[in-house]
Amino acid sequence: MQLFYNPDIAESTTEITFSKEESKHIVKVLRKGTGDVLNITNGNGWLFKAKLTIADMRHCIALITEKTFQEKRNYSIHLAVAPTKMNDRYEWFLEKATEIGVDSITPIICDHSERKVVKLERFEKILQAAMKQSLHYYLPELNSPVNFNDFVSTHKNEQLFIAHCEETDKKSLKQSIKPNTGITILIGPEGDFSTKEIQLALKNNFSPVALGNTRLRTETAAIVACHTAALINEI
Repeated sequence: MQLFYNPDIAESTTEITFSKEESKHIVKVLRKGTGDVLNITNGNGWLFKAKLTIADMRHCIALITEKTFQEKRNYSIHLAVAPTKMNDRYEWFLEKATEIGVDSITPIICDHSERKVVKLERFEKILQAAMKQSLHYYLPELNSPVNFNDFVSTHKNEQLFIAHCEETDKKSLKQSIKPNTGITILIGPEGDFSTKEIQLALKNNFSPVALGNTRLRTETAAIVACHTAALINEI
């Protein structure tokens, strides 16, 4: 199944006009013609089936023939992850977390962060592509980068966790998660969170957790955390 993304489609929409770039892809690459059916999501839970009425490489038009709505899950996963020094590693994390089922992502700027500027527009395109590839109907929310102190001091959720590498008393994440609630997990940069940041997180009700017995890269830790949260909620 080929899934298209169009954020402007609403429940009341009856007809869709595709951009020149999308039209060319539909006709030339996918070899779709008049009468063929396309699957489209608006990233807000809706799946629309639309029949092509005009199949032209310059502009395609399709008539919506069917629509279904997928309710949100009874849990949510929010990952607050420090940008990695190598940008492609963070992009890999965005792609895989979307495939697994992350709901929202916030880049956090920490004391040890080597990268403090991110390209949200490119990140957004990666999320969209991963959503389409994995056939999800909800696009993860990508938040603007925020300072670590500001995030932990103001962010609220039902379950708050910080995964760090310091040798302190920590429970494993899989033993700490309670299913069917909102979860926020902090993942630090190369060099980990600073001791001051960890103390601030604990002061603001974040529980310290371990992701296993080995030291993981930032992007790997984020994927492990995301998959653990999703798996616990599916049991």
